[in-house]
Amino acid sequence: MVISSIADRLVRSVETVSDSVSEALFEPVIRLGVTGLARSGKTVFITSLVANLLDRGRMPGLVAAQEGRIEAAFLQPQPDDTVPRFDYEAHLAALTGPAPHWPDSTRAVSELRLSLRVRPAGLLAGLQGPRTVHLDIVDYPGEWLLDLGLMDKSYANWAAETLARLRARPEAAEYLTALSGIDPDARHDEPQAQALARGFTAYLETARVAGYSDCTPGRFLLPGDLAGSPVLTFAPLPVSGASRRGSLLREMERRFAAYKSQVVRPFFRDHFARIDRQVVLVDALGAIHKGPQAVEDMRRAMADILGAFRPGRNAWLNRLLLGRRVDRILFAATKADHLHHQQHPALTAIIEALTRDARDRAQFAGARTEALALAALRVTTEEMRTHQGRELPCVRGTLLEGGRQAAFYPGALPQDPGQLLGAARSGATEWLNDGFQAMTFAPAPMQLRPGDGPPHIRLDRAAQFLIGDRL
Repeated sequence: MVISSIADRLVRSVETVSDSVSEALFEPVIRLGVTGLARSGKTVFITSLVANLLDRGRMPGLVAAQEGRIEAAFLQPQPDDTVPRFDYEAHLAALTGPAPHWPDSTRAVSELRLSLRVRPAGLLAGLQGPRTVHLDIVDYPGEWLLDLGLMDKSYANWAAETLARLRARPEAAEYLTALSGIDPDARHDEPQAQALARGFTAYLETARVAGYSDCTPGRFLLPGDLAGSPVLTFAPLPVSGASRRGSLLREMERRFAAYKSQVVRPFFRDHFARIDRQVVLVDALGAIHKGPQAVEDMRRAMADILGAFRPGRNAWLNRLLLGRRVDRILFAATKADHLHHQQHPALTAIIEALTRDARDRAQFAGARTEALALAALRVTTEEMRTHQGRELPCVRGTLLEGGRQAAFYPGALPQDPGQLLGAARSGATEWLNDGFQAMTFAPAPMQLRPGDGPPHIRLDRAAQFLIGDRL
């Protein structure tokens, strides 16, 4: 393991030197990672971002576009031949076709290269011609990112932490009942191990639907071609001491170690360690709708996600000597179009508070961070409606269930995010007031003018923060 780790580092160092020299002398490359937990809108974000970089009529907040310095943009084959291509055309057709619908969610790593031909700004504008900047967008499930936190944990530590969480959640009752009749020191029995893994996976699926964010190991929910393999056939057992050879506990420990070495480490080496810009999408409204426990769980998950990054300055010499670092991280609260714009400042304050610990750690390491509320695809319109003598700021859209048009007022978000986080951290099970109701809208038919990408809210500001300094 030590020799393998050293070899991996040497290979990455050689690749970093080669990439850094190539980018400095020829065409710069920005590797943008896009992640988020389930239902946060990763696929829609990437599709709308690419569409709005190809047709920049709705991107005034991207300075290079506003100044007219982006002469052309075009899609190219991604440089990694072994990574599936992000199916941009199919996803765009789903969102903009005659019967628009939400595309399938992220289930594996995919990649897309968008090349931009950009004129330089400032003093260099008259001395240099246009240059090509490549934007490599890497899409991956947020559940896989949380798995990186397992690398520094032993099976005993992971099992103890996981079982402590399960005992406080009704969703885990069935698994805990099955576990009560298990002797970890008994001889390993494969059907018993498979039954435990199925029960634990069922809990993870139920917990994710209930709004919990710490649903790891992530490959249990998105197994792909690993479904049914021993590396995904383990579960948390109570550990009271050293395991015995041939026991169920010893086999669970071995498979947990194999999961880290054969699943988590290759993901970090091949994809995650090569990213230098990152956006983390957060469905904060969905968590608020599901209650204080979901909000607190999301806050902890954001801190864990940041712990997986290597934040810091990503200057050319730093990359050459230390390897790539994530030098800009954007935390974005999605689905801002589900609120009237009057409530957007409150949503921004909430996402800032939710990610405060994570952002402070990144900034201390030298990375730049930002938090904002956005909608990668705007599917609602705003209106004011009178109810019981007062004006309510509402949004109108097509409901996903039933397909009817409706005006909706979700409730007022608190101006002080501490009211939400205080209740969440104290272990409250419900909000003191009437709470916040989230609604799911379907994408609306749209007619785009030539040169315009899909409608959005603050996607141009997000692009400016993530890549504007390199254009």
